[in-house]
Amino acid sequence: MSDDRAPGVPRSRYLVCADREIHCMDWSPAPGAAVRGAVVAWHGLARTGRDMDALAAYLSGQGYRVLCPDTIGRGLSQWSPSPEAEYCLAFYARLASDLVDQLGLDRFHWVGTSMGGAIGMVCAAGALQGRIQRLVLNDIGPQLAAPAVERIRSYAGNPASFATVGELERYFRTVYKPYGHLSDAQWTLLTESSTRRLPNGRVTPHYDPAMVMQFIHHPADYELWDAYDRIDAPVLCLRGAESDLLLADTAEAMRDRGPRALVVTIEGCGHAPALNVPEQLDLVERFLSRGA
Repeated sequence: MSDDRAPGVPRSRYLVCADREIHCMDWSPAPGAAVRGAVVAWHGLARTGRDMDALAAYLSGQGYRVLCPDTIGRGLSQWSPSPEAEYCLAFYARLASDLVDQLGLDRFHWVGTSMGGAIGMVCAAGALQGRIQRLVLNDIGPQLAAPAVERIRSYAGNPASFATVGELERYFRTVYKPYGHLSDAQWTLLTESSTRRLPNGRVTPHYDPAMVMQFIHHPADYELWDAYDRIDAPVLCLRGAESDLLLADTAEAMRDRGPRALVVTIEGCGHAPALNVPEQLDLVERFLSRGA
């Protein structure tokens, strides 16, 4: 159950992975807490690792070390000089392998929202198979609904810009309404941790718009049933009840094949639950603790 334990201390780190500088927030286990292993928490397509702050604070308070990277082209990580080749799941998985090796993680859990979950599937079926102990897929599966992908591409590939951070926050509150409940402070944090200022002084989301080249040059990147069927770790799939990306029939199929995921529907959310309220945090922690 959720409690008031103090979180661990976050440390901002920069590591060179696959010859690219990657930023990562490294949350140590809370002082005095029994150490329970490590968790890689990976964000969604157009987001940053700071989206995982609430989850990292909670899990570090429970004794986990939590690593929250910014994917290449997002947040404080380097933008790719070869976007056609490097903005794809295979390269993201290569970055992840380098990252966990440098951080000295032999075995660990993986919690991934949307794209972060897809990276987790590729890793759990490939280079990191046997090292990922438990895998949480937050509103992502081996098959995506095409209309939702087009919706995401439409705003991610042409990021809006605004004169003020306040205007950008109001935009985020609209675009990310499907995340579910966020407090005013959480909306402000989401905005401040994913804002960059343009040369003309306007502000825009903190990512490289070229990252949508993934859908042009790697159109089958998210067709992952083959990878899913090779996963040998226990899988928890969280599906937003109103998700337009992970359809109910896909989630049902995930129960019946491959690792036979435990599928839980999160009410009051679409794509994707923010993993920031006690019920969601407890759900993730209980699942991970079975493999601790």
